[in-house]
Amino acid sequence: MFTVAVREIKWLGMKIMKMVAHIVVLVLFSITSSLVFAYDPSPLQDICVADDKSDVLVNGFVCKDIKEVTAQDFFYYGLDKPGNTGNKVGSIVTTVNVDQIPGLNTLGISLVRIDYAPNGQNPPHTHPRGTEILTVIEGTLYVGFVLSNQNNNTLITKTLNKGDVFVFPIGLIHFQANIGHTPAIAIAALSSQNAGVITIADSVFGSMPPISDDILAKAFQVDKKVIDLLQAQFSVKP
Repeated sequence: MFTVAVREIKWLGMKIMKMVAHIVVLVLFSITSSLVFAYDPSPLQDICVADDKSDVLVNGFVCKDIKEVTAQDFFYYGLDKPGNTGNKVGSIVTTVNVDQIPGLNTLGISLVRIDYAPNGQNPPHTHPRGTEILTVIEGTLYVGFVLSNQNNNTLITKTLNKGDVFVFPIGLIHFQANIGHTPAIAIAALSSQNAGVITIADSVFGSMPPISDDILAKAFQVDKKVIDLLQAQFSVKP
């Protein structure tokens, strides 16, 4: 009888240990999932209007006192006006993020308008904190993004016309080019209040201080004179 009781206790103990192990795995999965997907701070209240006058440093912005919140904190005007595309790349991005609309703080979304001159482009770049979904308002765009090294840097491209929609996954290098003979316009939403942007050529050849031309020459498999020429081109900030 005593032996049977001991066996039952051991069996029960093993079941409890398995249950605990499963719970630990689920907890760890939940934690890692939240770390993976929570690029922006999640809202814990109805609104958290950014207080840009606060000296407190947090991931995002400190909330303004709700008694001081007005409709203006959720408003922006002027997105109907075309931007000046008279630059070297022939495009201009008008950003509407938490810096323009403080009410976007913790809401995980922002907006841009992109104007393209004929033959203009929004050169290869990446958004480290947001996926982009773009809609063509006017014109014809050739767009694409590049998959990571593990997927052989495969290029995914599409020609878009008025009303077409295309998605650029978070973190991947992407671009748009106006292949029409008239100006083009696009509106894009991003899954972050501040998705950030890293323009590849500007970052690689125009960093301050500059990346060593020895490093870049080896990385791009070209002569250092080519790198020096490119760095001279991109070191002049607009």
